[in-house]
Amino acid sequence: MTTFEWIIGLLLASVILSALARRLGVPYPTFLAVGGALLAFVPASPFWTLDPKLALALFVAPVLLDAAYDTSLRDLRANWLPISTLVIAAVGATTVIVAVLVHHLLPDMPWPAAIALGAIVAPPDAAAATAVLRQVNLPYRIMKILEGESLLNDASALLIYRIAVAAWAAQHLSWSEFSSSIALVLVGSVVAGHLFAKFWMFAAPRFEDAPSAIILQFVGAFTVWIVAERLGLSGILTIVVYAIALAQFVPARTSARLRVPSYAVWDTAVFILNVLAFIMIGLQLGPIWSRLDDAVRWQYSEIAGLVLAAVILARIGWIAIYQVTLRTLAALRPARARETIKLPSPKSGIVIAWCGMRGIVTLASAFALPESFPYRDLILLTAFGVVLGSLVIQGVTLRPLIVALDLKQDNFVAGEVARARGAAYRAALEEIDGDPSEEAELLRLEYRGVLLQAEGDPDGAITSSELPADPLRRRAIAAARNAILKLRQSEAIGDDAFHQIEEELDRAELGANG
Repeated sequence: MTTFEWIIGLLLASVILSALARRLGVPYPTFLAVGGALLAFVPASPFWTLDPKLALALFVAPVLLDAAYDTSLRDLRANWLPISTLVIAAVGATTVIVAVLVHHLLPDMPWPAAIALGAIVAPPDAAAATAVLRQVNLPYRIMKILEGESLLNDASALLIYRIAVAAWAAQHLSWSEFSSSIALVLVGSVVAGHLFAKFWMFAAPRFEDAPSAIILQFVGAFTVWIVAERLGLSGILTIVVYAIALAQFVPARTSARLRVPSYAVWDTAVFILNVLAFIMIGLQLGPIWSRLDDAVRWQYSEIAGLVLAAVILARIGWIAIYQVTLRTLAALRPARARETIKLPSPKSGIVIAWCGMRGIVTLASAFALPESFPYRDLILLTAFGVVLGSLVIQGVTLRPLIVALDLKQDNFVAGEVARARGAAYRAALEEIDGDPSEEAELLRLEYRGVLLQAEGDPDGAITSSELPADPLRRRAIAAARNAILKLRQSEAIGDDAFHQIEEELDRAELGANG
């Protein structure tokens, strides 16, 4: 079978697997992981390889940019304590536990290699968790904590990973020599992310056709990563800052004609990158497995199983420690001050503790290890084992767990959507107020109907009108868009509500443009 035929077949298989996963209510990366594992043992499967130096840039940069672009700064600030403890303490504790465990099992394994393995398996995956969480109605705060963690824990884990790999390469450099540059890397990455975003906002509007603009979006993501890495900065942190900065300003400067296809292309690209990551790692596992003797296979499998257990238990243990500590500190405060503390419920802690599936970042960082890195085969097998095990064990059981816990739902986003929709269409009415034309009167009737519908059914979507395209409608839509942009800028609404109304206005704008 030719390479092209293999690609077509694997893409078709991935689409079928993802459709089956949606039907069963499990994360699609779960079935991709199973497919990747089976691919390793398919007779006459192709041997495709990739330069390890390209793995993180290819697989992580676009995925991370896509996630960061949809992140709300308001919600990050509101939940900074639980997010920061998960991003720093939970990742750090998992890394240390795994490193100590593996070094105990293999005393001749260098500490940098053990720490690198710990950092590789430490960060949970965003795509796996959100694939399940979008199918159930969780309280808004839990969703925002998990989304914020999944965005930022990659940066903390890969910073540790980078230090460990550099320590192995340098051999004789001490921790103090590395630690002195960490602050510079962090600050430099934040500054670089902002500068890249400003440059992009200056250059991108010059390209208005959708194909060129979308291609440049991907070129921009890869360029930011590559330049940051060449400068010795954190590619992960630079991409995150770059995407969040863009998200604050780009919506006001992008037309619906460009935004709608752009979102569709990015969703497809993220899916394809997940598929490619599991395919590439699966194709690497076959040759690794075949060249190991039975005793080593059993040893490596045992280590992978123990690391998987350690990763799951470390997260559960940290969540328990966090909740007990927070409740103890709250109990020591005066009654009035205690009321201002947002104490997590035991049920929310269970859900967050069980949302620890690993995914594309773990696979990409394992694949990115240099070919000569000590115990690279073990690390690759263990990383894939942790991803596969966590996706199967936690991914399959997460939805039934959430349903069994029967968490109280809230209508936080629905309330913000209703408020934003009302402000948007009132602004549209004000824009055309005083216009005596028949078209303006018809448009006023339509928007008054929208306002009545929004007040009667805040959770319902607004259907776009079939009236002919005209400049008056475009003026009204522009006024409505400015209104929701101001609400978002003032943080009266969050990004979830903003993007929902933005999508409605995009459909209306496309209709108004004819």
